[in-house]
Amino acid sequence: MKKIYIQDHSTITGAGKWIYEGYKKAWESLGYEAEYIYGEDKELIEMIEKANRKEEYSFMITDGFYNLLRCVRFPEEVDKPYSESLVKTKIIDNSKAIYMFSQPTNFPDPWGTHPNFVSACPHDVIDEINQIDNVKSWTWGDFEKVKDDFYSSWDKINKIPLAFDNISYEYLEDEKYKFDVCFVGGRANNGFDEKYSIMMEHFSAFKDSSLKCGFFVGRNLTHEQENKILFNSKVSINIHDAYQRKLGLDTNERTFKSLGLTGVLVSDKIEQINNLFPDVKTTNDAKEMVKFVKEYVNMPEKELQKIKTENRKLILEKHTYTNRVKQLLDL
Repeated sequence: MKKIYIQDHSTITGAGKWIYEGYKKAWESLGYEAEYIYGEDKELIEMIEKANRKEEYSFMITDGFYNLLRCVRFPEEVDKPYSESLVKTKIIDNSKAIYMFSQPTNFPDPWGTHPNFVSACPHDVIDEINQIDNVKSWTWGDFEKVKDDFYSSWDKINKIPLAFDNISYEYLEDEKYKFDVCFVGGRANNGFDEKYSIMMEHFSAFKDSSLKCGFFVGRNLTHEQENKILFNSKVSINIHDAYQRKLGLDTNERTFKSLGLTGVLVSDKIEQINNLFPDVKTTNDAKEMVKFVKEYVNMPEKELQKIKTENRKLILEKHTYTNRVKQLLDL
C-alpha cells in the first residue's frame, strides 16, 4: 500500500488540527496508508528501511518541518553536512513526493513581524528546496498576484485552497439545533488579536435583529454539536481576520464547511470567496450582513432549500479535501 506521512497537527489549537485531519481522511479514502509524523528517530529509521526496500511513500509537511529535518543527524553522522545525511540521501531523495506547504518569505506589516505569516526557512534553505525535484510546493492563497512581493524566493508555488471535510461531517437533522443564523468558530488570535473586534461588531448588529441566532465562539463544542448547528440552521455567517480582508488572498475553512453543511452563507468581503463562489453575498458592513441574512430567512422554504441543495452539491463535487488531494497528486 502507498504511504503518506503527514506532519502532525493534532495537538495544536485552531483550524490547523481539523484541516490536516480532513487531509488525512481524504488520503485514506484514496487508498493511502496515512500516518502523522513527529520527526522522531524511530519514524525516520522506518522511512530509511522503506527507502531501502523501495516502498513508495510521500510526505505532506510544511516548509518549517522540512527545516527541522535538516537538523537531524544520526549518532554515526553528527559531523556530516545535510547533503550527505541519511535524512537527505535516504528519506528525502527516495520519497515519491514532498507536498510542502510553503509560507511567504515576506509579508506586509504588521503581520510580517509574526512567525505565523512567514517561512521558517532561511533563503539558502529555500534555494536548496527549489533544487529538489520531488518537492511540490503549495499554498491555499491566491499567491499569483503577490508572487514577486511575497514569494520571490520560491521557484513555483501551486494554489490549492482549503476545503470541506465531507468524510467527517454528515447531514444530521435535529430540531434542537435549528437557528435562523449560526456561527461556530474561535477567536483565532494570530498574535495581533484583530479578529475579536471584527466579530463583536457583527454579532452586535444581530443582537436586536429578532433573528434566532446560534453564535458559538470558543465554546469547545463537540464535533456532533457543530455538525448539527451548521446543518440545521437556515444561514451561516463567516468572519475573517483583518489581513484576509485587506489582502484577499485566502479564505478560511468555515467558508467551505458552511456551504457544505448549511448550504447558505453570508460572509464578510473576501476576494477569494468572490472568485470561488460569486453567488455568495459578501459585505463588511455589519448591518448589511443582517439584511442579507434576513432576505434568506424570509424566503419561501422551497426556494431556500433549492439554494442549499445546489451549494452542497457544488462543494461535494469540487471543494472537498479529496478533491484537494487529487490536485496535489496532479502537481
